Amino acid sequence: MDPETTGTTRVPLTLISGLVPAATADLAEQARAARPGTAVVHHDLREIRGGVVRRRLRLGDRDETTVLELAHGCVSCTLREDLLPLLRRLAGTPGVRHIVVRLDEAMEPEPVCWAIRHVLVGDRPVIDFVTIDGVHTVLDRGSWLADATGDDTLEERGLQASQDDERTVAQVALSQVEFADVLVLTGTADAWTDAKTAAVLDRVAPAALRTSRLAEVPRDARRGEVTDMHGPLLHGEPPLGADCGVATLLFTAQRPFHPERLHDALDVLLDGVVRTRGRVWVASQPDMALWLESAGGGLGVGHAGPWLDAPDGPAWTDVSPERRTLASLRWHPVFGDRASEIFVVTDQATPAEIDDALSGALLTDAELAAGQREWLTYDDPFGAWHEEPCEDTDETQDVNVTSGTEKQ
Repeated sequence: MDPETTGTTRVPLTLISGLVPAATADLAEQARAARPGTAVVHHDLREIRGGVVRRRLRLGDRDETTVLELAHGCVSCTLREDLLPLLRRLAGTPGVRHIVVRLDEAMEPEPVCWAIRHVLVGDRPVIDFVTIDGVHTVLDRGSWLADATGDDTLEERGLQASQDDERTVAQVALSQVEFADVLVLTGTADAWTDAKTAAVLDRVAPAALRTSRLAEVPRDARRGEVTDMHGPLLHGEPPLGADCGVATLLFTAQRPFHPERLHDALDVLLDGVVRTRGRVWVASQPDMALWLESAGGGLGVGHAGPWLDAPDGPAWTDVSPERRTLASLRWHPVFGDRASEIFVVTDQATPAEIDDALSGALLTDAELAAGQREWLTYDDPFGAWHEEPCEDTDETQDVNVTSGTEKQ
């Protein structure tokens, strides 16, 4: 039964993420005990490289584990072939008043929320049947900072979410925290680690409520709203000053980067930097914004979609109000909304040296005057960037409610 056809309201859905499985399990149990009719879903991805996922479902006295065999072992397949159809079925199950999804350690909540909002299960997305009540992320006071600033890969920790998962632990740790409405801090740490962890959290997740147990989500929380890569880089207002050696830099520029000089300058973001996120305008790619992101010792560059002023850019009416406002404020008579904006959280590095390195990678006055025809001749280390989607899992395809093979 569907909530809309039966006249009932959408079922509240809570997501729980974190790198500490025992603590996320405890938080899920708190949520189950707090509301009668709560269903808790957890997918264990430790065997996903072999195409096997173990799904545990708890609802009232029911506690069942199902072994799923997936055609393509990855998080995307798990979402499409099992989690999303399961959420739709649970939302239509009599007696289910709340759903808790406890994510595997390797999963980031933002792409899950995107899938809930956009991927069709049958004829409609899951968001038609549930309402995202909030995202809780659990972190350990004693280990999170080291995870968020380290170089370990998920593979080295045995946490890969697919055969070709090259993410670092830092990328996952920071993504989980940045998207959270509530941060649940567990464990203990010495005074310095505690203070420095707080300083980092103040800057990467300034709007998130911090607590030690399950808590009400703040009224103005984002509740699963997916980040617009052309919108504000942060939710909330991070402190402007330094604390425990942790500082911030907001780098902005309305002239493009030289691709080779920018490529060389990126090394400055890999040493003494906790986090980098931002949009980049590269001279050799005038119509496409690049997305720059670093965490600990890992760095990635991807596409953020076309500029509004690009020939194939989106219509103003098709983008968020925040993006329209930002574009209006910086609109250039020649270059339109093209601009670079990069937010950096530093630790051992100083904001001034990063600002100098990035500024030195911008086009000079002479290069700027040479014009776009000349810019297109520049060698471009970023030109070969592309993303290989999981085979047969296009992001716009429908998902059948009954898809997936189960072994009891």
